[in-house]
Amino acid sequence: MMTAKERFNAAIQRKKTDRLPVACHFVMPSYLNRYMNGISVDGFFEETGVDPILWTISHTFDPAGDSYYDPLQKEIGFLESRRIAADHWRIYPEPIAGSDRPATRYRFVTPGGTLSMVLEHDMHSSWVVEFLVKDKKDIELIAKYMTQPLCDVDGVNKQVDAYGDRGMVRGWIVCFDIFGQPGTWQDACCLYGTENMIMATYDDPGWVHEFLGILNGRKASYIRSLKGARYDIHELGGGDASSTVISPKIFDEFVAPYDRKLISLLHEAGQKVSYHTCGGMMPLLEHIVGMGPDAVETLTPPAMGGDTDLAEVKRRIGDRVCLIGGFDQYHFLIGCTEAETRKAVRDCFEKAGEGGGYILCTSDNFFDADPNLIKAYAEEAKKCIY
Repeated sequence: MMTAKERFNAAIQRKKTDRLPVACHFVMPSYLNRYMNGISVDGFFEETGVDPILWTISHTFDPAGDSYYDPLQKEIGFLESRRIAADHWRIYPEPIAGSDRPATRYRFVTPGGTLSMVLEHDMHSSWVVEFLVKDKKDIELIAKYMTQPLCDVDGVNKQVDAYGDRGMVRGWIVCFDIFGQPGTWQDACCLYGTENMIMATYDDPGWVHEFLGILNGRKASYIRSLKGARYDIHELGGGDASSTVISPKIFDEFVAPYDRKLISLLHEAGQKVSYHTCGGMMPLLEHIVGMGPDAVETLTPPAMGGDTDLAEVKRRIGDRVCLIGGFDQYHFLIGCTEAETRKAVRDCFEKAGEGGGYILCTSDNFFDADPNLIKAYAEEAKKCIY
């Protein structure tokens, strides 16, 4: 019988496992508070039987440089670690009064000028209501002054040692400060807006490439610092590069060249990577695999707004990458019978499990789910034997 860590890693290498690995994407704090009496993430795995995953990212700064940990950061945000500041790159949060929802303005103060963005928040998440890049010249300030976070390799490895064989340790590629995504195109969409980025690919493609190059360089610097970090796999990508958002043509010109470079650097640093596309994937499958990732996710089904035909995905690319995801948590982890949940698990296994190389996982995060159905989800997966 394999440990959870062995099972996950064997699947990533497209090998048969003792039984189907079963996972959730991020376990959201709001879910734990609303449905499971505020238990810890480790408690969630113990209670439900889902194979454990430790998501962690740990930043440090170049001791030979002029950067340092941000003294104004009060807490670690979603997809963040300790922020790296410098005298030429300071971020000041300012709560906004009178908003319908809690909102915060973040001012990025540099010697060349100040940029700002506004985020709103609720119990589940945060989102941008005012983008950081408002004028195309704003990227010049980003290029000149933004800090370069590095991986705290010793800090990560201490967490890996403490976690042991309990499960997989996952990281993600550094995102832009305050609000961003692991992929290069996706990071830019968080800063300028998805629609604005798409229009700019037609109106000013040179500027788009310049912007992407700036963000890509920061990510590449972080990846080079990962050597020696004992992660099992990293996440790259994001929903803004899915086929329900952009065309294959835009993907090939503005996504693949930048993220392909990052994937190559990850492999040079001894790291594995999963490319995350929460949305449509079918027209892009071979385009994504062509970048060289070790795994692809989230394989979101049509009933959740994606387009994934899991059996067709297995046929087309299952011999080249590990497949992660494919489970419809919206319809089969809440508001259904236990038998329906178990059947949905079996359907995924029958479509994608043959020969190994498949990790059953929810199609991205969830905020509502019946804990008893999550237990049934995990129990049925453990009956799926190779």
